[in-house]
Amino acid sequence: MESRVALQPAYVLHRIPFQNSSLIVDFFTRDYGRVRAVAKGARAAKSRHRSLLQPFQPLLISFSGRSDLKSLGATEAMHESLRLGAQRLYSGLYVNELLVRLIQTGEEHRALYGFYQDTLIALQGSADLASTLRHFEFSLLGELGYGINFDTEANSETRIDAAGHYNFDPAQGFIRIVAESSRSFSGVEIEAVRNEMFSQSFCATAAKRLTRLALEKHLGPRPLMSRSLFIARREPDRSAES
Repeated sequence: MESRVALQPAYVLHRIPFQNSSLIVDFFTRDYGRVRAVAKGARAAKSRHRSLLQPFQPLLISFSGRSDLKSLGATEAMHESLRLGAQRLYSGLYVNELLVRLIQTGEEHRALYGFYQDTLIALQGSADLASTLRHFEFSLLGELGYGINFDTEANSETRIDAAGHYNFDPAQGFIRIVAESSRSFSGVEIEAVRNEMFSQSFCATAAKRLTRLALEKHLGPRPLMSRSLFIARREPDRSAES
């Protein structure tokens, strides 16, 4: 990565206090992927960074440094912050946490940056919440090289059979089994998820279960904080829960 970068489009993914008045901020940038930088004095009352370094605020940032931890320079707002309320706020935090946990610093992910922007816009609007999250999760998996083969059984050229039943192995894919189990997916469910029929409840349930299995393989045992917040709210409609 270049030692000095100016006016890079970015969003704040996560931030933590650092020393007396500073922050360490994880950004998702258009051309450099995830960038971690120290924002000196950002927690001071008169700091301009204090109001700008918020999640879902489109920014232009400048940063410098040769190590993985950069120094944040000038920061500008591109336009108004996206406003997410209720479940959609927690869904946005969930998407941010996935990016922090799964993408490495300094690796360009331009396509994923576009998917992320589209997801935030959908979360701000009236798009179906569950469908929005599933689209992002599958896009993330594909961009990171963990895309799911919905067409054929693992280790064979046999097409997924609508009448069959399959276990899902994140490292291999769908593996046909003799009889249905509580952990298996039917061929009908697999085809529905492949065709993004998320408006149908059986498909929405299968897609959520599938993305959870696929992501947990790469996230490891540490729980997602955003998921805990989501559950703690105990909203009446939990169908979109990450």
